[in-house]
Amino acid sequence: MHAKVVVVGSLNMDLVARAERLPRAGETLTGDGFFTVPGGKGANQTVAVARLGASVAMIGNVGDDAYGPQLLQALQVEGVDCQAVASCAGVSSGVALIVVDAASQNAIVVIPGANGLLSAESVQRADSLLQAADIVICQLEVPQATVAWTLVRARELGKTVILNPAPATGPLPADWFTNIDYLAPNESEAQALTGITVSDQDSARRAAEQLLAFGVGKVIVTLGSEGALLVSAQGCQHYPATPVKALDTTAAGDTFIGGFAAGLARGLSEAEAITLGQRAAAISVTRAGAQPSIPYLTELQP
Repeated sequence: MHAKVVVVGSLNMDLVARAERLPRAGETLTGDGFFTVPGGKGANQTVAVARLGASVAMIGNVGDDAYGPQLLQALQVEGVDCQAVASCAGVSSGVALIVVDAASQNAIVVIPGANGLLSAESVQRADSLLQAADIVICQLEVPQATVAWTLVRARELGKTVILNPAPATGPLPADWFTNIDYLAPNESEAQALTGITVSDQDSARRAAEQLLAFGVGKVIVTLGSEGALLVSAQGCQHYPATPVKALDTTAAGDTFIGGFAAGLARGLSEAEAITLGQRAAAISVTRAGAQPSIPYLTELQP
């Protein structure tokens, strides 16, 4: 069976240390916990698609270190098609070094490792996966040239193209927008893309309308506890969030993206797919970690 969704993106191992507070420059602290957990926006979104009911393939890279097989296995146990996840000789897998304090504030250093070697040629070698899919998802944790090539190719093939512009540090290249069906930033990403301060539904709508003017098909701005805003040429629709007590928001956005894509791939309406993504994300924030927090479809059943 061909995967209905293809995710082109990053795989990271998150190395998480907990301490009473974040260390100052030159200071050594004794921590009170450590764990490793598979992450990376691409892999997180892939796992979310798989757990929420759609077939999915991943295109990405791992290193030839100890983390590479672990990251690959984390996808394989979810039933992800990993034929296009390559192991790169002589480099590390992507890692995120994370220190979390008692107030859940964190400091993070990300080393792209093998993710930085994912080339347009790498994706081109997996073109049969793109051809067979209905939906293609990208983010910004792999080289920009690779994302650009993938967007163009997915558009040529007539696929539904979703871009999660994260992490966003500034405007996107102007020629990207017409290749994107759904652009899905959070508040800070929408602000980075447009220069508009996004703090509520009204400012989110204005930022989204500017992105529409650039040529994007539709924009979904995720607003955390305030829900999500879908803006298109047909108008604006707000989708309230399910109230929950958040423990850890890691991978909440990735869970939403994966759930939305899984819903579309399963034939749900746009509104139903957004609601599915929101319900899954609401569960994810009540749990710790990236991929371990992502729920299965059975947990969303009434």
